[in-house]
Amino acid sequence: MGDLTFVDVCSGAGGLALGLEQAGFEPRLLLDDDELAVTTLRTNRPQWNVLHTDLLDFDPAEHPVSHDVDLLAAGLPRVRSSATARRVDTGLEERLLEAAVYLVHAIRPRAVLIENVPELVHSDVHRRFRDFVRAELDHLGYAFSWFVMNAVDFGVPQSRKHGVLVALRRQWAGAFRPPVPTTREPMTVGAALGPSMAAHGWADAARWAAQADQPAPTLVGGSKNRGGADLGPTRAKKKWATMGVNAHTVGDRVPGPDFVWDPELGRDNMVKLTVEQAALLQGFPATWQIAGLKTARYRQVGHATPPPVGKALGRAVAQALSVG
Repeated sequence: MGDLTFVDVCSGAGGLALGLEQAGFEPRLLLDDDELAVTTLRTNRPQWNVLHTDLLDFDPAEHPVSHDVDLLAAGLPRVRSSATARRVDTGLEERLLEAAVYLVHAIRPRAVLIENVPELVHSDVHRRFRDFVRAELDHLGYAFSWFVMNAVDFGVPQSRKHGVLVALRRQWAGAFRPPVPTTREPMTVGAALGPSMAAHGWADAARWAAQADQPAPTLVGGSKNRGGADLGPTRAKKKWATMGVNAHTVGDRVPGPDFVWDPELGRDNMVKLTVEQAALLQGFPATWQIAGLKTARYRQVGHATPPPVGKALGRAVAQALSVG
């Protein structure tokens, strides 16, 4: 088939785009409205065509390079779910979902991939959006697959569920199969972060890693209207505490040789994860550089689609497009 091409909207830190690249896709255009996210993308992939713009303002007619691609991908800001019930609802996330679907009319990709919260797939709250997708895309000749996948099943050391829509033109839709898990035994936090915890000579890194013997709870990036970074809601913080991690903040550096790790003494004697370690828990390579100050960097990481999830989805789409 040659190189498969894609357009990625609301690209963020590039997790979905990186995964698609690993699956053999070549980006024609990426866009995001956050200046730091755009800097992250351009820093790690100078050759990528990255546009600093809001999806709601994007006009494909002004960017013909986006036309007639194999895949339109969108790892969009999360709509409201049980995990974000307290969030002020502005309706922006729903408008971005609809804007991504409207792009299909202009770009006419062979496949569409939208990734969001798992409730998007099955909740009555989001039935209107599912009906909207069918009304907009059915007459254009697309057939749909809605499914939920968990990043932990694809080698990511984190329990993180994704609601996914894959729509393909009907001549390829019958060949599409959702990704099959690639990992039998989940990667644990300790296995993923043990080497980095020991990097500055902390003697207790191995003992900590042995206690952090489970996947991480879902990392949450939070909103720009919130204060500093933390690792998630109360339930997640309690789970982190069982692993000896202070989840109420994000650290500036990994422990040094003099750090005393004793969770029974309270938060000050628990380890703090750094932004770089959070990125490892999202499945980013250690070489991926995130732009900005700590809170903004963590927010980009927490909002990202784990690259291994993007890679699995890309391979599944590529396999379907290779038929016929």
